[in-house]
Amino acid sequence: MTFIHLNQYTIKDYSPGAPIWKQLLWFFIGDAIVKSRLLPLSSLKVWILRVFGASIGQGVNIKPGLKVKFPWRLTIGDHCWIGEDVWIDNLAPIVLEDQICVSQSVYFCTGNHDWTAPTFDLRVAPITVRSQSWLAARSTIAPGVEIGEGAVLSLGSVAVRNLDSWTIYAGNPAIAIKPRVIKDESFSTVLNA
Repeated sequence: MTFIHLNQYTIKDYSPGAPIWKQLLWFFIGDAIVKSRLLPLSSLKVWILRVFGASIGQGVNIKPGLKVKFPWRLTIGDHCWIGEDVWIDNLAPIVLEDQICVSQSVYFCTGNHDWTAPTFDLRVAPITVRSQSWLAARSTIAPGVEIGEGAVLSLGSVAVRNLDSWTIYAGNPAIAIKPRVIKDESFSTVLNA
């Protein structure tokens, strides 16, 4: 007896958010340039992403190997760092606010499937990362998650629910392990939420 019918899967009313010609141009030209290791210029990658509809602030640094599903569903604020081999799988919008460090091989997943449905229906939800956060290497962010301001998602951790501001998280699923404290010597003060 078969309970799952993948042969009956459809995307229903889901739309990639751009006409097919734009998707094809992105796939064959834009994506290749942004992922390229032969063209390491961050400014060129930022320009290409903007041409294809991404909203990107000032001072953004993009390393080689970045994969973006749909740039027209991507917002990056000012002074963000995007590390090597980051995968922005944005079937739904992804917003990275200002001063965010996204380390190597971080995976943003905005799409999932309804495992209770025989047709494995697509479910999508946006991801938001608030200012001053750090997503460490090989961490994963699940659909619908909001990373609070100043939060840290540690090496290889998986955020399956919202993360509180100014808190360090680790594990799979990620759990809070301690507050994040920033010592700012130039102002002789300690910031702690």
